[in-house]
Amino acid sequence: MKKKKFTLREMLLIALFTALIAVGAWIKIPLPPVPITLQIFFVILAGLLLGMRGGFLSSLLYMVIGLVGIPIFTSGGGIASVLSPAFGYILGFPLGAALAGFLAERFEKPAFWKYLLAGGAGTLLIYIVGVSYYGVLKTVYLHESVSAYTLFVSLFLVFLPGDILKNLVAAFVAKRMSSILPKIMKW
Repeated sequence: MKKKKFTLREMLLIALFTALIAVGAWIKIPLPPVPITLQIFFVILAGLLLGMRGGFLSSLLYMVIGLVGIPIFTSGGGIASVLSPAFGYILGFPLGAALAGFLAERFEKPAFWKYLLAGGAGTLLIYIVGVSYYGVLKTVYLHESVSAYTLFVSLFLVFLPGDILKNLVAAFVAKRMSSILPKIMKW
């Protein structure tokens, strides 16, 4: 099975979404232990518009650029970022974008509610990875106990209303762009 190569336009869109995710990191409301940002909005939108491969690569590229030391994470950049409480979410970005993209690619006829469900599934996967990573970081690395209830409330429920709003907007934008994007891809 031959893998499809990316066109120049697709590579430019992947790079654009990588930049948007980085910008989303700096639009934040600082909360301990993890700030509220616009990153999830751009990660999910990348998956919905670029599909599984494009969404995955744009988020993966964001993570790699930050890990090599370019300060594009909310906490800066570099390999030490893996010890940041927010890094679990960053690990989840490529997976969440890929899941949202995988589901969106399956739509015969794009609809707002389908994009909303795909984005919600991707966001949920990001939460699962982020909350799990933080729990492991606290217990294994920092040797501090943390209850599942504390993790659920402080790393899921606090962010849920904002991320529902971000998914609503992402679904709306994806629905509007679904008819335009194929034309852009063919210039």
